[in-house]
Formats: sequence, structure tokens, C-alpha cells
Amino acid sequence: MEAMGFCGNCSTSPVFSSRLSSLPTIKSMATRRPVTRTQATKKGTRVFPAGEPAPRETKDGSSPVKLLTNVEKLRLLTKAEKAGLLSAAEDFGLSLSTVERLGLLSKAEQFGVLSAVTDTSTPSTLLSLSIVLLVLGPAFVFFVPEDYTWEVALQVVVALVCVLGGSAAFSASNFVANLQRPSS
Repeated sequence: MEAMGFCGNCSTSPVFSSRLSSLPTIKSMATRRPVTRTQATKKGTRVFPAGEPAPRETKDGSSPVKLLTNVEKLRLLTKAEKAGLLSAAEDFGLSLSTVERLGLLSKAEQFGVLSAVTDTSTPSTLLSLSIVLLVLGPAFVFFVPEDYTWEVALQVVVALVCVLGGSAAFSASNFVANLQRPSS
């Protein structure tokens, strides 16, 4: 019987490689369990099964935005109720059945509205858009001549769209920034 030692050049030895290839392979008969990942939090540990995604990391390494927690802390639903927004929307013809029939929630999901709200770069993008629109309106009025009536009408329409769009983008930027503000 020949003794074999373990050394650096044993894998190149023809005797070692022939004995290694002649050994039977053993496969595990145990069933595979799904691998779970854990994430430590302040309150305890949360377990995420392998198929489900964990909370996504942000680009700058900060913690993810807790949208529903911030909506609750800002008491947005109470403010919407007191302002009468739901009854005004219903008077306008936008009831929950209309939202369901038109598929507005699935369209919002398809266009990524919630992911845009939780993205930390959205407020700065909206602010940049609002500045561009608020500068574009007066610039268009300044540079387009006023020789014909259609040019004046075009100036009014473009200025109105730019001012309303810029104001809406500015308001949306502030709203999203407030939703993303870390809860303390």
C-alpha cells in the first residue's frame, strides 16, 4: 500500500489524478431549503426569503424612504379629509369606482409613480424642471415677435403653460421632499 502526502505538486502527479477520478461521487440527498437573508434593524431582525427583495439601497447609501410612515406623520389623509378633497373629486366625477374603471392605479404603477416618489433624486429633478419652465415662459414672450395676432396668442399660451407647469413642478418638488424627509 502506498502512502500519499499532500503537497503543492500532487495535483499534477498522474498517480494522484487517476486515483481521484476513480473515486465515486456522493450527492446530497437532503432537500435544499431556501436561503434567507437577515437585516438588522433598531427594533430587531427582519428576515427576507431568497425570492423576495429586501429594501432597496439608495444611490448615496442612505436608508430607503419610508413613504407610508411619512404620509402618516404628516397626517396627509386627515388634511385631505378636512379640506374636502374627496368630495370635491367626487363632484368633479372622480369617484373610487371611476378610478377603478379607468385603471388609474395600475397606470400609476406602470409609469412608476411610487418609485419616483421614493427616489431621492426626484425633488431636485422637479425643482430643475420648474426653474427651466419658469424661465422659458418669459423668454419665449421676449424673443417671439408680436407682429401678428397668432404670435401674441402663441405667446400667451406658451407663457401660461410654462408658468402653470413650473408652479406645479415646484409644488411637487416641495411635496415629494416633505414625503422623503426622514422621520424623527
